[in-house]
Amino acid sequence: MIYVILGAGAAGITAAETIRQNDKDSAIVMISTDEYVHSRCMLHKYISGERDEKALDFAPEDFFETRNIYWIKGKKAEQIDTENRNVILEDQTKIHYDKLLIATGADSFIPPVGDFRTAGNVFGLRNLSDAQAIKAMGEQAENILVIGAGLVGLDAAYGFLEKKRRVTVVEMADRILPLQLDACAGKEYQRLFEQAGCRFLLGRKAVRTVSDENGKINTVVLDDDTEVPCDLIIVAAGVRPAIACIKGSRIAGERSIEVNEYMQTSVPDIYAAGDVTGLAGIWPNAMKQGAAAGSSMCGIKQQYIDRYCMKNTINFFGLTTLSLGRGAAEEGDEVLVREDSKSYKKAIIRDGKLDSILLQGDISYSGIYQYLIKNQIELGDKKERIFELSFADYFGTLPDGQYDYVV
Repeated sequence: MIYVILGAGAAGITAAETIRQNDKDSAIVMISTDEYVHSRCMLHKYISGERDEKALDFAPEDFFETRNIYWIKGKKAEQIDTENRNVILEDQTKIHYDKLLIATGADSFIPPVGDFRTAGNVFGLRNLSDAQAIKAMGEQAENILVIGAGLVGLDAAYGFLEKKRRVTVVEMADRILPLQLDACAGKEYQRLFEQAGCRFLLGRKAVRTVSDENGKINTVVLDDDTEVPCDLIIVAAGVRPAIACIKGSRIAGERSIEVNEYMQTSVPDIYAAGDVTGLAGIWPNAMKQGAAAGSSMCGIKQQYIDRYCMKNTINFFGLTTLSLGRGAAEEGDEVLVREDSKSYKKAIIRDGKLDSILLQGDISYSGIYQYLIKNQIELGDKKERIFELSFADYFGTLPDGQYDYVV
């Protein structure tokens, strides 16, 4: 048996570990455009100089050697020949597979604004190669422009603020972290970033660029005619699943790869996990998808059941925020809020059950909320003290194996 895994991110590494645990002897081949295993959540620390390539590696030491995994690094999978079970690399090398996992992640989306897609000083921030290029140019850059105030954009801004650079962040929404946080929680982070010297231009978008004779953008013009001088531009305006390799194959998927509950695609013996699936694109979920795919590839059917409970953890300047669930209230929902000098908490209750919760500052005992959301537990008379709940309130109802929700 030959298992081939495309991608060395959270989903791919977890799948490889799972396969080896269940199949001690078969060949495992991992192919990645990356030359280092790295946590994309920590790329801002590479930009700031806090970590090098080795310190970004989240895999156990000697991961590939001790598990007898053959890693083809720095190579892109161009095509999948589903008829002959081959992965065709960019140099036309063919790698045969019996079982295949596509875990190629996602690519940064660069909008077609001015010279964004052609200028030599515009970068996305998705992979280590992006961070390496940004860091190299950033050594000489003084004015950093970040397009997008989501997690990736603020990660980049944070990295350069630590290097004492002038940072401007442009965001189309009227607040920062619009997908992760509400206005109140986002405002607290905005205050901390501004104290560190960051400038925010909210409710604005880039419409035009001015480039020099070397093909680098030196000014970005916004939709209110504000001109933003810049030496380096980081675009964090969203991502697209990296599914170019499935084009021309029988694998179903347009914007993302379609999978069933076992992470299997429309083609037998081909699986997908992580950002390419379009499911919850966060680290813990990618790992769980990789584990489900790895088990299923070994013939041990394991469902991925975490589609509902989205989880985000944010930490800038020592302020921690945890959000669980879908996050946005709908008509008919009950919204409960508690705020004091040390914390901000908001719960959304739908049909008598906890749908979402946001905790900023004090996130202790948060495991109970993940349990309530994932298992859709009726709150009953416990609703009024939602912010004081603990596992003690539900100890008698906990099924075996649910204690891993405690964080």
